[in-house]
Amino acid sequence: METKKEFDLLALGELLLRLSPPNNERIVRGETLQKQAGGAELNVVSGVSLLGLRTGIISKLPANDIGTYIKNRVRFCGVSDDYLVYDSEKDARLGVYYYENGAYPRKPGIVYDRMYTSMTKIDVEDFDESLFSSARCFHTTGITLALSEKTRETAIEMIKRFKQAGAMISFDVNFRGNLWTGEEARACIERILPYVDVFFCSEETARLTFGKEGDVRTIMKSFTEDYPISIVASTQRIVHSPKRHTFGSVIYNAKTNVYYEEEPYRDIEVVDRIGSGDAYISGVLYGLLAHNGDCQKALEYGNATSSVKNTIPGDLPSSDLREIERIIRAHKSTGRQSEMDR
Repeated sequence: METKKEFDLLALGELLLRLSPPNNERIVRGETLQKQAGGAELNVVSGVSLLGLRTGIISKLPANDIGTYIKNRVRFCGVSDDYLVYDSEKDARLGVYYYENGAYPRKPGIVYDRMYTSMTKIDVEDFDESLFSSARCFHTTGITLALSEKTRETAIEMIKRFKQAGAMISFDVNFRGNLWTGEEARACIERILPYVDVFFCSEETARLTFGKEGDVRTIMKSFTEDYPISIVASTQRIVHSPKRHTFGSVIYNAKTNVYYEEEPYRDIEVVDRIGSGDAYISGVLYGLLAHNGDCQKALEYGNATSSVKNTIPGDLPSSDLREIERIIRAHKSTGRQSEMDR
């Protein structure tokens, strides 16, 4: 009988400070910046925690007040900080990014300040070996691989050790052109794909980074033919304007050779799209972990969590299981619906 593991999901990733001018103000002229915590992997584990599973984040923070602020936000999201380690060196620093909202025809904008952060020093030896047998699933992204040579090697080694200990490995390509080139991303990611069980990659990224051709179903299946990947998920977002999106996805189960789709969420009223892709991953992973690998459930949770995250300011999600299941029921309903939850 399999021993119950302490965590349903652990993720490795950089924790960031987000600074944004309020409303639709510009970075170049506004006087005020609102601070928030974020980071792709933190967004994912926060979403899964809100849905009811036990999660934790693996990262390195500066041992100062701003590091404490981030740690407190991690705890507020119900995410374990057991595997946060701290940098006490004089050059310890937290990554920062500045985000500016868009309004048609002006697109949202981001300025990064995340070179030489404490996260770029993280090492496998910072953690006890028991870490690798403590989780049912381990997740990381291409952002972590791209940060530095040190984070890249640490992430790859962690993937191997978690896999050896029996964890399901989840990976999101999450390509960022200001961190590395498509060629660099492909060369590195191809090193870890033999260990990946659940693979998140958009159709656009598959074409640009991996040189894939054909329709989205052909592309998704090709990854499972080249590597022992069990599940591939690809989001499909139509941006009508910065404030109006349509969102859906496709999930492919290689073991059963079945594709899963549903009617997309149309005309989403976007308040803040940052973190909506991560929210999708949190819904998919929750569905797989809580429902014994059920891809239909994973699809429904993923589409709903992403769609509703677009309507919430900040990087982090805030929807619990009750709200997400209510949204899924409403999405499937064809009858008259109340305009208010009461």
